[in-house]
Amino acid sequence: MSTAPLPYRLVATDLDGTLLTSAENVSARTREALGAVTALGAKHIIVTGRSAGWTRPVLDEIGYTGIAVCGQGAQVYDAGAHKLLTSVTLDRQLAAVALAKIEAETGPLAVAANRDGLDGEVVAGPGYRLRIGTELPIRAVAPEELLAAPVSKLYIQHPDLTDDQLAEAAWSVAGQLVNVTMAGEGIVELLPLGLTKATGLSLAVRRLGVTAAETIAFGDMPNDVPMFRWAGYGVAMGNAHERLREVADEVTVSNDEDGVAVVLDRVFGLR
Repeated sequence: MSTAPLPYRLVATDLDGTLLTSAENVSARTREALGAVTALGAKHIIVTGRSAGWTRPVLDEIGYTGIAVCGQGAQVYDAGAHKLLTSVTLDRQLAAVALAKIEAETGPLAVAANRDGLDGEVVAGPGYRLRIGTELPIRAVAPEELLAAPVSKLYIQHPDLTDDQLAEAAWSVAGQLVNVTMAGEGIVELLPLGLTKATGLSLAVRRLGVTAAETIAFGDMPNDVPMFRWAGYGVAMGNAHERLREVADEVTVSNDEDGVAVVLDRVFGLR
C-alpha cells in the first residue's frame, strides 16, 4: 500500500441523482471505487436531502453503516446503529407565517410536511405529488394536520410555476423566516433558517476527525451549493442543475455513467 498522503480524507456524496443511478441503486463500479478509497484510509459520508426515515432503507440496502447527514442537514444519523445523533426542527409558527406569505405572492400551494424523528412520516395535503423515489411512504392528511406535530421541513409545489420560479418567489418573500432550497424535481423545501447540508456536515465531520479542506464533495442540485462552498473541492454530476455547475470545481459525467467513480479513480489514482 502506498504511504503517500491522501488527496482527500473525506468523500461526501449526495444520494439521489449522484450516488444512486436513475434505477435507484449504486452501480458496481461506484461501489468498487468507494471501497478502494476507504481501503486507502479515506472516509465516505452520505449527505442527502432525504429524511433519515426515507434514507434508512436505502442505506440498509447498500450496506452503508457509517454516519449520514439527512434532511438537508437537520439530522445526523448513525446508519450502523439505526440511531439519530442530532435532529433540528422547523418552528411551526414561523412555517405557517412563511406559507401564508408565499401563498399571498404565488397563490395556493400543495404542501407536505416531514415529521420529526427517525420514524417521522411524511404527510401531504391536497394536491401534493411526490416525484422522487418509487416506494417512498407518504400519507394524505387534511391541511390543518400538516403542522399538528413537530416537523423538520415542509415541501411546497405550485400548479404553474417551475421549481426555480417557486423557489425564487418563496425566498423573496419568506427568506427572512425560513431557508428555501430546491432538492430535485418537484422538491422545493422550507427549512429552519440557516440550515443547509453544510451545517449538518460540519457537525458530522467533528465525529470523523476531518476538516472541510480535506473533503471532496459530489452533488447534483442547488441544495448541494452550500456543501460545495464548504468543501475543499466540489464535483457536479453531468446531470446537475446549472446553479450547482456554476459553483463546482469540476463537472463529471452523469450518475448513470458512474460520475463519482470516474473522479475518484483519477484523483486517488485507482486506475
